[in-house]
Amino acid sequence: MTYQENAKLWLDRPFDSETIVQVKELQKNPEKLEDAFYTNLSFGTGGMRGVMGVGTNRINKYTLGKASQGLSRFLVEEYPNETPKVVIAYDSRHQSKELAKIVADIFTANKIHCYLFSDLRPTPELSFAVRHLNAHCGIVLTASHNPPEYNGYKVYGKDGGQLVPPLDSKIIQIIEDTSFDSIRFEGDSNLLHYIDKEVDDAYHQTVLEVAQMHQLSKDDFQLVFTPIHGTSITVLPQALKKAGYKNIHIVPEQEKPDGSFPTVPSPNPETPEALQMALNLAKEKNADLVIGTDPDADRLGILVKIAKDNWKFLNGNQIMMVLTEYLLQKKATDGSLTTKHFIASTIVSTPAIEKMAEHFNVQFKKCLTGFKWIAKLIHDLPELKFIGGGEESFGYLVGDTVRDKDAISASLLACEIAVEAKAKGSNLHELLLSSYKKYGAYKERLISITKPGKSGGEEIKNLMDGFRQNSPQSIAGFKVIAVEDYQSGIAKNLLTQEEIKIDLPRANVLLFKLEEGTQIALRPSGTEPKIKYYFSVNQEFNSDLTWEQQEIAMEKRLDNFETSFKAF
Repeated sequence: MTYQENAKLWLDRPFDSETIVQVKELQKNPEKLEDAFYTNLSFGTGGMRGVMGVGTNRINKYTLGKASQGLSRFLVEEYPNETPKVVIAYDSRHQSKELAKIVADIFTANKIHCYLFSDLRPTPELSFAVRHLNAHCGIVLTASHNPPEYNGYKVYGKDGGQLVPPLDSKIIQIIEDTSFDSIRFEGDSNLLHYIDKEVDDAYHQTVLEVAQMHQLSKDDFQLVFTPIHGTSITVLPQALKKAGYKNIHIVPEQEKPDGSFPTVPSPNPETPEALQMALNLAKEKNADLVIGTDPDADRLGILVKIAKDNWKFLNGNQIMMVLTEYLLQKKATDGSLTTKHFIASTIVSTPAIEKMAEHFNVQFKKCLTGFKWIAKLIHDLPELKFIGGGEESFGYLVGDTVRDKDAISASLLACEIAVEAKAKGSNLHELLLSSYKKYGAYKERLISITKPGKSGGEEIKNLMDGFRQNSPQSIAGFKVIAVEDYQSGIAKNLLTQEEIKIDLPRANVLLFKLEEGTQIALRPSGTEPKIKYYFSVNQEFNSDLTWEQQEIAMEKRLDNFETSFKAF
């Protein structure tokens, strides 16, 4: 069916008059019409996410309604002898509250009990609530750190983790088979239950249990925090106060939830620009640490004070290293660490995490990009105990009571580490350098290239196909010694021509390993029209040089690899 034929279907019932008017307006602009109707939104690494508006390729009451109606059918069929329960949360984005109520009504219309948060809440609290309330499914309306025009729909299973095979494909097929005219929008209020304080208190308690590491005084510790107009304002200040933190300075201009995110170019703590206002306040307050979270509070960014006006921004890999090293060292010191413990990370994250596991003699599990795979590891390995883990995209999870990345518990843990370090005359950046001395110095870089629309999707596909068909033999003058193709499931050693099966689910990812230790990965984003290039270089830590000198040398290597790689 062409995009024009798709659009015509939206000019009559079951679509409402407002939608019909908007489609007619789109028909005046063929390019916009095509982008809105040329395909259907699909589930990626972070669920269903897209620009808000009318069309099959947009987030609206009908695309979310179709997903919810299909999911309702799945739940009724999957649990025939139970009364299914669904928990729903939403973030600060435009239309999130209204869309969450529409979604809730669809579930109750299908005789499913729905537990809807009375106001916005973080994604990790939703993950926690699914297990806490013994629900069969969870949904959060969020587009994470995407631009303001986006929204999304994440689905969680009984274990509190996002959908993974084989359930994801089964649910997706049911949703695809669901027609728009089968959506039941008229909810049953008797089956709708609003939740807030009881779940909040339980979540706060589990955050303290997994992330409060000591009883040191926090009286001299100064924290600047920004929710960047998002949901963490509903939880993090409260949890920190319960942990004894008294000096929490919230950026006033970014305290109020606002889906327009008016004070930042992007509500993404992966970029230093998103934390600039927090940094300004930190300098004014002579703070020790800055923490910022994204709109749904599953990612955190950190700035560390080195000296009065000298601050360091930690990237996602560096945050993961500091937090993981501390957790391992803590357990090793108290004698509770065993070979039954494990830490986890993803194929595009820093290789240093695996070295940590070797050093502490615990198990290391590597998985595909997307935190749902770490949650799956926790679920699939009940005989092991998960300590912590994360991914380069600024997501981290402490313990296993939540099954998604959790900026709330990770933020508390970062503060606890910072307080202990300050008492010893140190800071998080010094702890990072200590890890580099142990495991080698690492430097990573992510390049994301946006390719919007239908033509952009085709261009990304052609790029990936091109690298598969004509794999580079060398990059920046260094020989490629191995290629891992996660779509074919084959890792090939180019020196010996030996091929080894990759024991992970199939994914559209290519990873090149070079003779001098560099690792380069490519993958299309699962949630945005982007292709992503991940570069990781490493070298022995040289104590005769300053960290700045070593960092400059590695940055030059990254520059060369980026330039050479883009030339292909």
